[in-house]
Amino acid sequence: MNKNETPHYQNGKGCLILGFASVIWGLAFVVQTDAAKSIPPLTFNCLRSLIASLFLLVLLLVRRTRKGTPVLPRDQKSRRTLLLAGGICGFLLSLTVNLQQLGLALYPDGVAAAARGGFLTALYVIFVPLLAVLFGKRISLPVLLAVPLAAGGIYLLCLSKGFSHIYLGDVMLLLCALGFSMHILVIDRVRDSVDSAALSMLQFLVCGVLSGAVALFTEDFALSALTRVLPALLYMGVLSSGVAYTLQIVGQKYAEPTLASIVMSLESVFAALGGWIFLEDALTPRELIGCTLVFLAILLAQLRFKRRRSPEKKF
Repeated sequence: MNKNETPHYQNGKGCLILGFASVIWGLAFVVQTDAAKSIPPLTFNCLRSLIASLFLLVLLLVRRTRKGTPVLPRDQKSRRTLLLAGGICGFLLSLTVNLQQLGLALYPDGVAAAARGGFLTALYVIFVPLLAVLFGKRISLPVLLAVPLAAGGIYLLCLSKGFSHIYLGDVMLLLCALGFSMHILVIDRVRDSVDSAALSMLQFLVCGVLSGAVALFTEDFALSALTRVLPALLYMGVLSSGVAYTLQIVGQKYAEPTLASIVMSLESVFAALGGWIFLEDALTPRELIGCTLVFLAILLAQLRFKRRRSPEKKF
């Protein structure tokens, strides 16, 4: 086995961890879609991120008490690496979650926002290998075939009735998918050199501060609405942010990036199911076909073919 390959049992462990995260994220689209009716997007993401950061800080303090592990590394170089990674990941996360929440809030009534949001966001699975070219990796044939398949799915999902029926929310969610793909690649670069929980805590702190700073100048929020969205904030802050994003970082330590991204893309399926069950969202036949094509493209993009080894010459 190539020394750079991840063992199969490690991939299986990573997939199981990332699978739990996918369920939490998929149902989060239902929570976000409902919360978008009561609270502005930046304010929502500021509060959920700060809740997540506080939740993770408590876990780190408990771990320090039980195991003596410091919250931040004592070594100056390791601490600098963690702070830099936390800042970059937090900045990218701030962009992506705010684009996602804003996109969901912009959909008009009658649109299956949770399902559309889930499938469009999951396109990061295709963007990951495409952007990996920047790091010197080659694009595989399955990815090249997946791109036009995904384009056809997006057409049926968003453009089947012409450009007059493409929503600004669709554009926001496509940009969100691009941001998530960059976030995945950054985590893959730093995953072995930083503590997962500490990185997650720092990235949400940065995300919360950045979102809150912009929200102060751009949004108005009535405190009376806080009681209505408190359950959503707790779900998004503790489960979707604090738990699931930490599971992502831990899972990516075991699963290869392409395999990790396909498991995480299952959130689109759980988002559609959650929207159908809890929000009574109904997709049209064309939209269902579009979702199917997007999901098939996501699956296709993860296929890998092993090259046959040339027979060794015997002397």
